[in-house]
Amino acid sequence: MAARQTVAEPATTPLQDLVAEIAARRDEFDRLSHIPRDVIRSMKRAGIFRAATPKRFGGDALPPAEFLRMVETIAVADGSAAWVAAFGSANTYIAALPVETQRVIYADGPDQVYAGGLYPLQPARAVEGGVRVTGRWRFASGCMGADWIGVGISAERPLLAAQPQVTTYMAVARANEVEIVENWDVVGMQGTGSHDTRVTDKFYALDWICARGAPGLVDEPLYRYPALSYQAEVHAAVNIGLARAALDVVTEMSGGAKIMPGAARLADRSYYKSELARGEANWRSARAFFYESAERAWSVLLAGDPVPRELENLLRLSATHAAHTSAEIVQQAYRIAGMAAIHKSHRLQRIVCDSMVVTQHASLSEATFEAAGALFAGVMPGMPYP
Repeated sequence: MAARQTVAEPATTPLQDLVAEIAARRDEFDRLSHIPRDVIRSMKRAGIFRAATPKRFGGDALPPAEFLRMVETIAVADGSAAWVAAFGSANTYIAALPVETQRVIYADGPDQVYAGGLYPLQPARAVEGGVRVTGRWRFASGCMGADWIGVGISAERPLLAAQPQVTTYMAVARANEVEIVENWDVVGMQGTGSHDTRVTDKFYALDWICARGAPGLVDEPLYRYPALSYQAEVHAAVNIGLARAALDVVTEMSGGAKIMPGAARLADRSYYKSELARGEANWRSARAFFYESAERAWSVLLAGDPVPRELENLLRLSATHAAHTSAEIVQQAYRIAGMAAIHKSHRLQRIVCDSMVVTQHASLSEATFEAAGALFAGVMPGMPYP
């Protein structure tokens, strides 16, 4: 008798393993109000936090669209975990620090986690070799799992000779040198751990300070990608994933049990089928514009050219459009789900709350539409943009 042949199970990728772990533990994140460090280690194994590390320091410096798809994939499992994973792009900020400082940051490897609560700006007192700072900052998402934490400071006069007109800066230190004030208590994105941070009379050497929004000093394409646009995109990718999750959930409910005697299944209701189709169409359209813009900008950079303002405008507009359209899709999915979705334990409840938070981020605000329209019309926006 011939031996029975067994078919080997296909190997999973670190990202697939991470997503499975997140899906199993998302309630835990909500209870803790942060993503625990063992999950941060899983994110590191999946390459999340080396995605924006310069290749010269062993990182991947991924094309933005590739990293955005990673964030989107995680968001289908959980919004808070995806929001924290989105800060895998944050090493584009510290690329503006002196290269020797970056060498210190990556001395222990490329998988370094940076978090920053940069607002409100706090005054810095100039001293020999640096500044001393006392202050408190808000919204330091992911700070509980960070290796490095940045804060926003202002000075009465320029601190860096290379930027003689600049007086607002980011100062960076090891996470254990910054106090975390655990006060994150919100309706959506509870698991992000976006607590306040605080320092008292802390010294920051000038080598650990860079101008806010300054370009990276590493000569690699990623650090020429528009930083503010990338910030908007990584947050928008969270909502794209949440909208996908909402559509998947409400699709799975189509043939479910009926609550009212004699009521039709969701799949038999005309409004359900029509709205589900509209949701899919809107999601696919917004997502296509989003990734097309990111990929066009990357192609321009690889050709050796700077991203023109017109294309940078599309990066911001496509991100804001994707974030807001995705939130509308989530609301649409909730509406057609019926009575089952009103329970606190229902998956759609958290998806709805998380998606609303994304649209409140400053980089994705309604003002983006006005500013983008101003550029299309050939007039100056009424806000710093892009």
